[in-house]
Parts: sequence; structure tokens; C-alpha cells
Amino acid sequence: MTPTTWELLLPAEINPSGPERISNFTTITSIDKYKDRDALLEDIDRFNAIITRTDRIDRELIKRASNLEIISKHGVGVDNIDINAATEHNVVVSNTPGVNSRAVAEHAITLLLTVRRRIREADAAVRSERWDDHDVATDQVLNDTLGLFGCGDIGIKVANLVTGLGMDCITYDPYINEGDLPAGVSTVETPEDLFDQADAVSIHTPLTPETRGAVGADELARLAPEGILINTARAEVVNQDALAVALEDNTLMGAGIDVFSPEPPATDHPLMEFDNVVMTPHVGAQTTEALRDASLEAAENVRTVYEGGIPETAINGDTF
Repeated sequence: MTPTTWELLLPAEINPSGPERISNFTTITSIDKYKDRDALLEDIDRFNAIITRTDRIDRELIKRASNLEIISKHGVGVDNIDINAATEHNVVVSNTPGVNSRAVAEHAITLLLTVRRRIREADAAVRSERWDDHDVATDQVLNDTLGLFGCGDIGIKVANLVTGLGMDCITYDPYINEGDLPAGVSTVETPEDLFDQADAVSIHTPLTPETRGAVGADELARLAPEGILINTARAEVVNQDALAVALEDNTLMGAGIDVFSPEPPATDHPLMEFDNVVMTPHVGAQTTEALRDASLEAAENVRTVYEGGIPETAINGDTF
């Protein structure tokens, strides 16, 4: 028999809109209540539902969460969740695709323009009273080609934005239906084609065994000599050592990076030394609107399972 009230574990930070919407049947606990992971594991069996952002929801936790019904991801990427373990223990895993697509797309374009126009160095020149030292002409993006490595919801929104800037747009995504692409966006057959033809490449693929380390030295060399790499997806898609070497050798003009592994990056991370790298702390999806909408949708997924259904966005829904 389903309990009248569910125990719900929340991430340390979440827009209150979602939890408030399902407060009529949930008792809420924030994960930051626990002093460490061991303390969480000792108490995890009382929870019926988990809403998670980046916390690790692994096999051990799922196995010990004997009353768990749903893991609801606040966001899209589910690489922090052991899907196989959840399925084996009859736990639904859902996410919130689309709610943060515009936010991440805007961030990717912001990074691209910031690198291309050398905004980081220009800002430093003003702040250090070296105004005249930054008399630098930079190139426009008009008529450049942006390559999208992966073209799901976020990639499509990036494509719409850059075509509005007068850029050409191509994509490599073996799973995309070409008819779903915006007008003016074309596909290429291989990653090599993408990096050969693009002036800048933006990463928009999920992290899978196939994509882990997919962008390495060969791909980056094909962007030379004025190429820019943007990554707002998952750090592990790009070989970080190869990226550092490409920047050191001036193979690339620069990079814009919002994702790291691990997070936060260490102070001696190899990208820290480059003035032509713009780094942000995994905030691509963090707009007011996206955080509110992700919170609401993650909560609605919990409600659906509470009421006996399976969310449309369930990753493992076909097993129930």
C-alpha cells in the first residue's frame, strides 16, 4: 500500500516552486542535512523519492534505498545516476529535457563571443589601467561556420541563435533526423568533417561510452589555426590533456568551458594558465527561468509516480 505521505530527498539548492507544488503529499529533507555520505546512506531507506541535480546516485545508494520509487533528475544529463541499478530495483528514473535548453544555448553563444572578441583580456586591461595596451582588432562571427557536436534540444536552439547572427551552422549527430533541423542547418557524415569545416565547434552531446573522449588531438588539430572550442555539455567528452596541448601550441584561438571533471577544478588545472580560455562554474543552465521550470517539472515527475503513473520523460520507463 502506497503511504499517504512520501519522504522526499532534495538537492542542497533548488528553486522552491517544485517542492511547494507537491508539498501536499511530501515531507521534505535536504541532502545538506547529512554531514557526509555515510550519514546519508544510513538514512536513505526512508525515502520514497529523490530529486537530484549533480549528487551521485550510485548502485550502493540505490540498493540501500529500499523504499525508493523514483529518482527525478533536475536537468537533462543522467550520468550521475546508475540507471541499470535503478532499473534492477524497480526505481523509475526521469529527467527534465528541454527546460534549460535556451539557457544553455545562450551560455554557449556567450562563451563563443567572449572568446572571439577577447573580452576577458579586454576587461583585465581596463581594470589594471592598461587601456592602450589592448588596442586589438578581433574578427566578427558573421559568415563563420559553427559546428555542433551533437544536436538535441540545446543544439537546435544554438543553431537558431547563430543563424540569427549570420553564421552558417553544421552538425554531426548520427541520431538526428535531418528533417528536425532548423532551416539552414546541414549535417556532416563524420566528426572529422565537422572539425574540418567549422570555425568553432560547440559540444552538445550527452556523455556515453561512445562520446567519452571523442574530441581529442586529431579533432582539435582540424580546427586550426583560428578555431574555438566551446563545451557546455560534459567535460569528459573532450580530452582535457589534448585541449591543453592544442592551446599551448596555438593550434586553437581559444576555448570556452563551463564543465569540468572533477568539479570544481583544481587550482593547477591545465586550462587555468591560458588567457584565451574563458571558464565558468557549470552555470550554463542557471537562469531564473530554467531553474524554476526544472524544479517544477522534476516535482511533477514525482507526482506522476506517486499517483501510479510513469513520467513521459522516464529514462527506463519501458521496463515498467
